[in-house]
Amino acid sequence: MKKDIIKVIISAILFAVGLIINFNNQWINNTIFIIAYIIVGIEIVIEAIKNIFKGEVLDECFLMTVATIGAFGIGEFPEAVAVMLFYQIGEMFQDYAVDKSRKSISDLMNIRPDFANVERNGSIQKVKPEDVKINEIIVVKPGEKIPLDGCIIEGKSSIDTKALTGESMPQDVQEGKNVLSGCINLTGVIKIQVVKEYGESTVNKILDLVENASEKKSKSENFITKFAKYYTPIVVIIAVILAVIPPLIIKDATFSTWLYRALSFLVVSCPCALVISIPLSFFGGIGGASKMGILIKGSNYLEGLANTEIMVFDKTGTLTKGVFEVQKVNAIDITEEELLKLTAYSENYSNHPISISIKKAYGKEIDESKIEKTEELLGLGIASRVENKDILVGNERLMKERKIKYTKSNDIGTCVYVAIDGKFAGNIVIADKIKEDSKDAINSLKKNNIKQTVMLTGDTKEIGESIAKELKLDKVYTELLPDGKVEKVESLLKEKSKKGKLVFVGDGINDAPVLAISDIGIAMGGLGSDAAIEAADIVLMTDEPSKIVNAIKLSKKTLRIVKENIIFAIFIKILILVLSAFGIATMWEAVFADVGVSIIAIINSLRAMKAKK
Repeated sequence: MKKDIIKVIISAILFAVGLIINFNNQWINNTIFIIAYIIVGIEIVIEAIKNIFKGEVLDECFLMTVATIGAFGIGEFPEAVAVMLFYQIGEMFQDYAVDKSRKSISDLMNIRPDFANVERNGSIQKVKPEDVKINEIIVVKPGEKIPLDGCIIEGKSSIDTKALTGESMPQDVQEGKNVLSGCINLTGVIKIQVVKEYGESTVNKILDLVENASEKKSKSENFITKFAKYYTPIVVIIAVILAVIPPLIIKDATFSTWLYRALSFLVVSCPCALVISIPLSFFGGIGGASKMGILIKGSNYLEGLANTEIMVFDKTGTLTKGVFEVQKVNAIDITEEELLKLTAYSENYSNHPISISIKKAYGKEIDESKIEKTEELLGLGIASRVENKDILVGNERLMKERKIKYTKSNDIGTCVYVAIDGKFAGNIVIADKIKEDSKDAINSLKKNNIKQTVMLTGDTKEIGESIAKELKLDKVYTELLPDGKVEKVESLLKEKSKKGKLVFVGDGINDAPVLAISDIGIAMGGLGSDAAIEAADIVLMTDEPSKIVNAIKLSKKTLRIVKENIIFAIFIKILILVLSAFGIATMWEAVFADVGVSIIAIINSLRAMKAKK
């Protein structure tokens, strides 16, 4: 870049000298312009010649070379230098814009770990992350990147997850907590047991997604590629006709005049503004999304989001936290605390999610000496003796089988009934909790003209409909197996318009088939199943549904910028092309129509990078 800047400055100085100072010698003046041209344009001329031998004739280098050499041929030395000089300035702007848009992605690429400190044979060895195996212990010191996914077995710290999730607040972690590769350890020394090899780690998957994002092009990019393919030869043919035919058929028309017009026509015709700015807009959009913790696998998916008509959600882990929590304790003739305590003691030896949630809600250490016996009753619950009391914990069938008079719960969720010494003592309601921002996300989607919001779940009708009502979803389908979800999505795909898109959001391994058949699949949470991430087109690195709204807004903003560039560039080019053909516009206006329009379009494209949460 420094070399290019120096060349442009020297050439610009010589160009100014040639324009301002009159040496009263045409040869000296022309020599100054030729030197200025060689400094700034010789590489373009050489590139054009090389491309001709490669079969790439009608590219921008060819157009610039023909136009400038032709200008020299008719004695328009200043115009020849101006075309090449301003073209190079435009190229520098393009390089700067591309570098800036790449920087947002290269910042993400900095999550790649350089090494891992692994415990082997009683000592710490510094090795490549690729050489660490599953279940080996790695040590991560403050300031170092976590090289592989794993579980902390010793120590506590704060970690910076910004590169992965876009979240600025550090996260506190301690023993038993799972951590992701690519995060930065901020404070304490932690020991981590590796759970995934580097090839399967979060950091490697993210890098693969980002590196391959530019391969899947949007319809707009494909259109511009095809447009340039046919547009350039057509304008070259018109330029040739413009230079040759009028002098033959128009009285007093000179060849030099019409050649000048044809050369101006050629300069204007260069499709740089479109060919550069459109891909740059999408590239900037993908980079802006990565800043928010949204990984988009291709510009075609970024473009498609703007046309979303139907948004379909999985329930567990997507709109809800996917973690069972005690919602309510209903006690009869006993305190709520005592009921929760006796239930937690009864569930002590069970690892069922419901048992775990009850023990977590109790939150105190369990004295196992107070538990005299426990017996698991298959399909019913648990019978135990705690503190000289006979405890029954289970479902309605257990209460009926043991002939205990109970009060049926009307609360939404899984209800655990409890009897003490043969008498009904109350119930504990356990449910999956709705995520804090799910309701705002659904409201925002509707404000962004999403026609339908749908939820698919394998849960019961009561629970599914209750959550759908609370979130104000348009439709809900309950008690679905994975193949049932596929059928529902296939049915919903028929309800959208030809241009519209159906987007499915899920996080589990059973969501992979639905993610694959949707127009656009979004994997909720980078911690979701590997199968879901693999099948998805977009990956959200946090569990926030609101990021889907951010992604749609960014998609619409990017498309708006693309359309602005297309309309602006084509309008100016057509205008100057017509004016050039009639001799109203000179080579100077042609330079603006090419380089000026390109620079304006490139600067406009950079707006796509500015992500707003």
